[in-house]
Amino acid sequence: MTAFSVLDLSPIVEGATAADALHNTLALARHVEPLGFRRFWIAEHHNMPGIASAATAVVIAHVAAGTHSIRVGSGGIMLPNHSPLVIAEQFGTLASLYGDRIDLGLGRAPGTDAETARALRRDLMSSGEEFPRDVQELQRYFEAAPGQTIRAIPGAGLKVPIWLLGSSMFGAQLAAMLGLPFSFAAHFAPDLLLPALSIYRQRFEPSAQLSKPYAMPCINVIVADTDEQARWLLSSHQQAFTNLRRGRPGKLPAPIADMNAFWSHEERAMVEQAMRYTFVGSSGSVEHSLRGFLRLTQADELMVNVHVFDQAARRQSLTLTAAIRDRIIAAPSQL
Repeated sequence: MTAFSVLDLSPIVEGATAADALHNTLALARHVEPLGFRRFWIAEHHNMPGIASAATAVVIAHVAAGTHSIRVGSGGIMLPNHSPLVIAEQFGTLASLYGDRIDLGLGRAPGTDAETARALRRDLMSSGEEFPRDVQELQRYFEAAPGQTIRAIPGAGLKVPIWLLGSSMFGAQLAAMLGLPFSFAAHFAPDLLLPALSIYRQRFEPSAQLSKPYAMPCINVIVADTDEQARWLLSSHQQAFTNLRRGRPGKLPAPIADMNAFWSHEERAMVEQAMRYTFVGSSGSVEHSLRGFLRLTQADELMVNVHVFDQAARRQSLTLTAAIRDRIIAAPSQL
Protein backbone atom coordinates (compact mmCIF):
# COMPACT_ATOMS: atom_id res chain seq x y z
CA MET A 1 0.00 0.00 0.00
CA THR A 2 1.34 3.42 -0.98
CA ALA A 3 0.72 6.00 1.73
CA PHE A 4 0.28 9.66 0.85
CA SER A 5 1.62 12.58 2.90
CA VAL A 6 1.61 16.37 2.70
CA LEU A 7 4.40 18.95 2.48
CA ASP A 8 3.35 22.45 3.53
CA LEU A 9 5.54 25.47 2.89
CA SER A 10 3.30 27.71 5.05
CA PRO A 11 2.81 30.05 2.08
CA ILE A 12 2.22 33.72 2.79
CA VAL A 13 -0.15 34.81 0.04
CA GLU A 14 -0.46 38.32 -1.33
CA GLY A 15 -2.61 40.45 0.96
CA ALA A 16 -1.97 38.25 4.01
CA THR A 17 0.56 37.96 6.83
CA ALA A 18 2.83 35.30 8.31
CA ALA A 19 0.28 34.91 11.12
CA ASP A 20 -2.38 34.10 8.52
CA ALA A 21 -0.05 31.56 6.90
CA LEU A 22 0.63 29.78 10.18
CA HIS A 23 -3.09 29.62 10.99
CA ASN A 24 -3.66 28.21 7.49
CA THR A 25 -0.99 25.58 8.08
CA LEU A 26 -2.74 24.27 11.16
CA ALA A 27 -6.13 24.39 9.43
CA LEU A 28 -4.71 22.37 6.54
CA ALA A 29 -3.22 19.76 8.87
CA ARG A 30 -6.55 19.42 10.66
CA HIS A 31 -8.25 18.99 7.29
CA VAL A 32 -5.96 16.24 6.00
CA GLU A 33 -5.70 14.28 9.25
CA PRO A 34 -9.14 12.61 8.98
CA LEU A 35 -8.52 12.04 5.26
CA GLY A 36 -5.84 9.50 6.16
CA PHE A 37 -2.67 11.29 5.09
CA ARG A 38 0.23 9.76 6.99
CA ARG A 39 2.53 12.75 7.54
CA PHE A 40 2.39 16.53 7.53
CA TRP A 41 5.84 18.03 7.04
CA ILE A 42 7.09 21.61 7.36
CA ALA A 43 10.07 22.97 5.42
CA GLU A 44 12.84 25.25 6.69
CA HIS A 45 13.39 28.37 4.58
CA HIS A 46 14.91 31.71 5.56
CA ASN A 47 14.58 35.27 4.23
CA MET A 48 11.72 34.19 1.95
CA PRO A 49 8.85 36.73 1.90
CA GLY A 50 6.37 34.04 0.87
CA ILE A 51 7.21 31.31 3.40
CA ALA A 52 6.41 31.49 7.13
CA SER A 53 8.11 28.32 8.41
CA ALA A 54 11.62 29.59 9.21
CA ALA A 55 11.34 28.53 12.87
CA THR A 56 10.49 25.01 11.76
CA ALA A 57 10.48 23.23 15.12
CA VAL A 58 8.13 25.89 16.52
CA VAL A 59 5.71 25.42 13.60
CA ILE A 60 5.85 21.63 14.07
CA ALA A 61 4.86 22.11 17.72
CA HIS A 62 2.00 24.39 16.62
CA VAL A 63 0.69 21.72 14.23
CA ALA A 64 1.24 18.75 16.55
CA ALA A 65 -0.58 20.51 19.39
CA GLY A 66 -3.58 21.11 17.15
CA THR A 67 -3.85 17.58 15.73
CA HIS A 68 -4.20 14.11 17.21
CA SER A 69 -2.85 11.26 15.08
CA ILE A 70 -1.09 12.46 11.94
CA ARG A 71 2.71 12.34 12.02
CA VAL A 72 4.24 15.83 12.01
CA GLY A 73 7.80 16.56 11.01
CA SER A 74 10.40 18.49 9.08
CA GLY A 75 10.83 18.34 5.37
CA GLY A 76 13.32 19.34 6.33
CA ILE A 77 15.61 20.79 8.91
CA MET A 78 18.67 22.13 7.07
CA LEU A 79 21.19 20.62 9.45
CA PRO A 80 24.26 22.69 8.46
CA ASN A 81 22.39 25.75 9.75
CA HIS A 82 22.29 24.27 13.25
CA SER A 83 24.22 22.49 15.96
CA PRO A 84 23.29 18.78 15.96
CA LEU A 85 22.92 18.98 19.75
CA VAL A 86 20.36 21.79 19.48
CA ILE A 87 18.35 19.83 16.91
CA ALA A 88 18.44 16.73 19.13
CA GLU A 89 17.16 18.82 22.03
CA GLN A 90 14.44 20.47 19.94
CA PHE A 91 13.14 17.22 18.47
CA GLY A 92 13.61 15.42 21.77
CA THR A 93 11.35 18.08 23.26
CA LEU A 94 8.81 17.60 20.47
CA ALA A 95 8.85 13.81 20.94
CA SER A 96 8.50 14.24 24.70
CA LEU A 97 5.45 16.44 24.18
CA TYR A 98 3.76 14.60 21.32
CA GLY A 99 5.03 11.03 21.56
CA ASP A 100 5.64 8.83 18.54
CA ARG A 101 4.27 11.32 16.01
CA ILE A 102 7.42 13.33 15.23
CA ASP A 103 9.63 12.87 12.15
CA LEU A 104 13.03 14.52 11.70
CA GLY A 105 13.83 15.03 8.03
CA LEU A 106 17.30 16.43 7.39
CA GLY A 107 18.75 18.27 4.41
CA ARG A 108 22.16 19.77 3.71
CA ALA A 109 21.13 22.83 1.65
CA PRO A 110 20.89 26.19 3.44
CA GLY A 111 17.25 26.79 2.48
CA THR A 112 18.14 30.35 1.57
CA ASP A 113 20.61 32.59 -0.27
CA ALA A 114 24.33 32.73 0.49
CA GLU A 115 24.21 36.04 2.39
CA THR A 116 21.41 34.81 4.66
CA ALA A 117 23.24 31.52 5.16
CA ARG A 118 26.20 33.48 6.51
CA ALA A 119 23.83 35.37 8.83
CA LEU A 120 22.75 31.96 10.14
CA ARG A 121 26.42 31.39 11.08
CA ARG A 122 26.75 28.71 8.43
CA ASP A 123 30.23 27.88 7.10
CA LEU A 124 29.49 27.53 3.38
CA MET A 125 32.91 26.05 2.59
CA SER A 126 32.73 23.10 4.97
CA SER A 127 29.04 22.30 5.38
CA GLY A 128 28.89 19.72 2.59
CA GLU A 129 31.83 17.79 3.98
CA GLU A 130 30.55 17.94 7.55
CA PHE A 131 26.95 16.95 6.84
CA PRO A 132 27.49 13.15 7.14
CA ARG A 133 29.38 13.66 10.41
CA ASP A 134 26.65 16.00 11.68
CA VAL A 135 23.96 13.40 10.93
CA GLN A 136 25.91 10.72 12.79
CA GLU A 137 26.54 13.08 15.71
CA LEU A 138 22.80 13.78 15.86
CA GLN A 139 22.08 10.04 15.87
CA ARG A 140 24.46 9.56 18.79
CA TYR A 141 22.60 12.13 20.88
CA PHE A 142 19.41 10.10 20.47
CA GLU A 143 21.20 6.78 21.07
CA ALA A 144 22.82 8.06 24.30
CA ALA A 145 25.45 5.35 24.77
CA PRO A 146 26.53 4.58 28.38
CA GLY A 147 29.26 6.93 29.49
CA GLN A 148 28.42 9.57 26.90
CA THR A 149 29.45 12.89 28.42
CA ILE A 150 27.27 15.22 26.29
CA ARG A 151 23.60 14.29 26.31
CA ALA A 152 20.54 15.80 24.69
CA ILE A 153 17.98 16.37 27.42
CA PRO A 154 15.26 15.83 26.30
CA GLY A 155 16.29 13.59 23.43
CA ALA A 156 18.62 10.95 24.86
CA GLY A 157 17.10 7.50 24.43
CA LEU A 158 14.16 8.65 22.34
CA LYS A 159 13.55 6.96 19.00
CA VAL A 160 12.83 9.94 16.76
CA PRO A 161 12.79 8.66 13.15
CA ILE A 162 15.45 10.37 11.06
CA TRP A 163 14.96 10.81 7.31
CA LEU A 164 17.45 12.10 4.78
CA LEU A 165 16.19 14.50 2.14
CA GLY A 166 17.93 15.21 -1.12
CA SER A 167 17.82 16.28 -4.74
CA SER A 168 21.06 14.62 -5.83
CA MET A 169 23.03 11.39 -5.69
CA PHE A 170 24.79 12.54 -2.50
CA GLY A 171 21.69 12.29 -0.34
CA ALA A 172 20.73 8.93 -1.85
CA GLN A 173 24.17 7.46 -1.18
CA LEU A 174 24.30 8.76 2.39
CA ALA A 175 20.78 7.50 3.18
CA ALA A 176 21.74 4.10 1.82
CA MET A 177 24.99 3.97 3.79
CA LEU A 178 23.28 4.95 7.07
CA GLY A 179 20.21 2.78 6.49
CA LEU A 180 17.74 5.67 6.67
CA PRO A 181 14.50 6.42 4.80
CA PHE A 182 15.00 8.77 1.86
CA SER A 183 12.81 11.53 0.46
CA PHE A 184 13.68 13.03 -2.93
CA ALA A 185 12.70 16.62 -3.79
CA ALA A 186 11.22 15.89 -7.21
CA HIS A 187 8.81 18.81 -6.79
CA PHE A 188 11.55 21.26 -7.78
CA ALA A 189 14.61 19.17 -8.77
CA PRO A 190 13.40 16.27 -10.94
CA ASP A 191 16.44 15.42 -13.02
CA LEU A 192 18.14 12.85 -10.79
CA LEU A 193 15.03 11.27 -9.25
CA LEU A 194 15.29 7.88 -10.94
CA PRO A 195 19.10 7.46 -10.66
CA ALA A 196 18.95 8.52 -7.00
CA LEU A 197 16.20 6.03 -6.16
CA SER A 198 18.11 3.29 -7.98
CA ILE A 199 21.40 3.84 -6.18
CA TYR A 200 19.61 4.22 -2.83
CA ARG A 201 17.96 0.84 -3.24
CA GLN A 202 21.05 -0.89 -4.62
CA ARG A 203 23.40 0.29 -1.87
CA PHE A 204 21.05 0.25 1.11
CA GLU A 205 22.54 -1.19 4.29
CA PRO A 206 20.06 -2.23 7.01
CA SER A 207 20.25 -0.27 10.25
CA ALA A 208 18.72 -0.30 13.70
CA GLN A 209 16.08 2.12 12.37
CA LEU A 210 15.25 0.49 9.03
CA SER A 211 15.62 -3.04 7.66
CA LYS A 212 14.99 -2.28 3.98
CA PRO A 213 14.96 0.82 1.77
CA TYR A 214 12.00 3.17 2.03
CA ALA A 215 11.68 5.91 -0.59
CA MET A 216 9.27 8.85 -0.65
CA PRO A 217 9.44 11.25 -3.61
CA CYS A 218 7.86 14.67 -3.15
CA ILE A 219 5.82 15.98 -6.09
CA ASN A 220 3.45 18.84 -6.87
CA VAL A 221 -0.22 17.87 -7.08
CA ILE A 222 -3.23 20.10 -7.76
CA VAL A 223 -6.62 18.49 -8.32
CA ALA A 224 -9.75 20.47 -9.17
CA ASP A 225 -13.11 19.88 -10.79
CA THR A 226 -11.69 20.47 -14.27
CA ASP A 227 -8.29 20.42 -15.94
CA GLU A 228 -8.69 24.11 -16.78
CA GLN A 229 -9.40 25.12 -13.20
CA ALA A 230 -6.42 23.15 -11.92
CA ARG A 231 -4.10 24.76 -14.46
CA TRP A 232 -5.39 28.18 -13.40
CA LEU A 233 -4.63 27.37 -9.75
CA LEU A 234 -1.13 26.21 -10.77
CA SER A 235 -0.33 29.67 -12.17
CA SER A 236 0.30 30.99 -8.64
CA HIS A 237 3.10 28.47 -8.12
CA GLN A 238 4.47 29.12 -11.60
CA GLN A 239 4.60 32.86 -10.97
CA ALA A 240 6.28 32.38 -7.59
CA PHE A 241 8.89 30.01 -9.05
CA THR A 242 9.62 32.41 -11.91
CA ASN A 243 9.98 35.35 -9.52
CA LEU A 244 12.37 33.30 -7.38
CA ARG A 245 14.55 32.55 -10.40
CA ARG A 246 14.44 36.24 -11.33
CA GLY A 247 15.92 36.98 -7.91
CA ARG A 248 12.71 38.64 -6.73
CA PRO A 249 11.05 36.23 -4.30
CA GLY A 250 7.76 37.45 -2.91
CA LYS A 251 4.45 36.39 -1.48
CA LEU A 252 2.43 33.75 -3.33
CA PRO A 253 0.47 35.65 -5.99
CA ALA A 254 -3.12 35.16 -7.03
CA PRO A 255 -3.67 32.97 -10.09
CA ILE A 256 -3.82 34.53 -13.54
CA ALA A 257 -5.45 33.42 -16.78
CA ASP A 258 -2.52 34.05 -19.14
CA MET A 259 0.92 32.88 -18.02
CA ASN A 260 2.35 33.64 -21.47
CA ALA A 261 1.91 37.34 -20.74
CA PHE A 262 3.89 36.88 -17.51
CA TRP A 263 6.98 34.88 -18.48
CA SER A 264 9.35 34.62 -21.41
CA HIS A 265 9.75 31.48 -23.52
CA GLU A 266 13.04 30.79 -21.75
CA GLU A 267 11.49 31.20 -18.31
CA ARG A 268 8.61 28.93 -19.22
CA ALA A 269 10.99 26.21 -20.38
CA MET A 270 13.05 26.54 -17.19
CA VAL A 271 10.07 26.40 -14.84
CA GLU A 272 8.37 23.54 -16.66
CA GLN A 273 11.60 21.55 -16.57
CA ALA A 274 12.13 22.18 -12.85
CA MET A 275 8.48 21.40 -12.10
CA ARG A 276 8.32 18.39 -14.41
CA TYR A 277 6.82 16.18 -11.73
CA THR A 278 3.75 18.35 -11.31
CA PHE A 279 0.42 16.57 -11.65
CA VAL A 280 -2.42 18.98 -12.34
CA GLY A 281 -5.97 18.43 -13.52
CA SER A 282 -9.27 16.79 -12.78
CA SER A 283 -9.40 13.66 -10.62
CA GLY A 284 -9.36 11.37 -13.64
CA SER A 285 -6.39 13.08 -15.25
CA VAL A 286 -4.32 13.17 -12.07
CA GLU A 287 -5.15 9.58 -11.11
CA HIS A 288 -3.93 8.36 -14.49
CA SER A 289 -0.69 10.35 -14.13
CA LEU A 290 -0.06 9.27 -10.53
CA ARG A 291 -0.51 5.61 -11.42
CA GLY A 292 2.15 6.06 -14.10
CA PHE A 293 4.47 7.83 -11.65
CA LEU A 294 4.08 5.04 -9.09
CA ARG A 295 4.83 2.43 -11.74
CA LEU A 296 7.92 4.40 -12.74
CA THR A 297 9.31 4.98 -9.25
CA GLN A 298 7.92 2.09 -7.19
CA ALA A 299 7.64 4.66 -4.39
CA ASP A 300 6.84 3.38 -0.92
CA GLU A 301 5.10 6.65 -0.12
CA LEU A 302 4.24 9.89 -1.93
CA MET A 303 4.50 13.35 -0.45
CA VAL A 304 2.43 16.00 -2.20
CA ASN A 305 2.99 19.75 -2.25
CA VAL A 306 -0.09 21.91 -2.95
CA HIS A 307 1.22 25.45 -3.41
CA VAL A 308 -2.11 27.15 -4.10
CA PHE A 309 -3.28 30.70 -3.36
CA ASP A 310 -6.85 29.94 -2.28
CA GLN A 311 -7.12 27.96 0.95
CA ALA A 312 -10.46 26.36 0.09
CA ALA A 313 -8.98 25.17 -3.21
CA ARG A 314 -5.97 23.70 -1.35
CA ARG A 315 -8.22 21.75 0.96
CA GLN A 316 -10.41 20.56 -1.91
CA SER A 317 -7.35 19.46 -3.87
CA LEU A 318 -6.21 17.29 -0.97
CA THR A 319 -9.70 15.88 -0.47
CA LEU A 320 -9.73 14.81 -4.12
CA THR A 321 -6.15 13.50 -3.82
CA ALA A 322 -7.16 11.31 -0.88
CA ALA A 323 -9.95 9.82 -3.00
CA ILE A 324 -7.44 9.13 -5.79
CA ARG A 325 -5.16 7.43 -3.26
CA ASP A 326 -8.00 5.22 -2.08
CA ARG A 327 -8.83 4.16 -5.65
CA ILE A 328 -5.18 3.35 -6.31
CA ILE A 329 -4.99 1.24 -3.16
CA ALA A 330 -8.23 -0.53 -4.09
CA ALA A 331 -6.91 -1.43 -7.56
CA PRO A 332 -3.14 -1.88 -7.21
CA SER A 333 -3.00 -4.26 -10.19
CA GLN A 334 -3.48 -1.26 -12.45
CA LEU A 335 -0.10 0.14 -11.43
